[in-house]
Amino acid sequence: MNISEDKAVSVNYYLTSSKNNQPEQLIEQTSTEHPFVFLFGFGGVLPDFESNLMGKQKGDKFDFHIGSEKAYGAFEKDYVVKIDKAAFEVEGKFDDARIKVGEDVEMNDADGNQLIGKVLEITDTHVEMDFNHPLAGHDLHFIGEVLDVREATQEELDHGHIHGPGGHHHH
Repeated sequence: MNISEDKAVSVNYYLTSSKNNQPEQLIEQTSTEHPFVFLFGFGGVLPDFESNLMGKQKGDKFDFHIGSEKAYGAFEKDYVVKIDKAAFEVEGKFDDARIKVGEDVEMNDADGNQLIGKVLEITDTHVEMDFNHPLAGHDLHFIGEVLDVREATQEELDHGHIHGPGGHHHH
């Protein structure tokens, strides 16, 4: 069975990325015991990830690159911002339990949209945060194999995601 719309696809891959022509670094590695399982054609993965897998079948190997502009976009300097330290106070005290250099912190923008920012620096007056996607500016390289392709169930199609092994579970 070939990968196409409405198929449940199971793949095992090794994902590396490079930025500014640096050597590739490992980002994520799945395994045959814990593969990546997704519903093809539902927008849950990068469009170029799907287009590179289209038509493949169980046992097919793949090796492809997705440039940063088609992955998570360019690194935007405008998304690195300094926020007044007072914004991170809880009951008048700076929240140093949650706000630490290197931590990812959920915030809301002026319109109430949820954003995740990485804390880069904390000074006496401000907290510098980076709201770029962690892989912004990275070129991605996927090497792997198609483990399984099957028809998605009607319930999976209705819900827009995979159920069962490797997929989403409702509790």
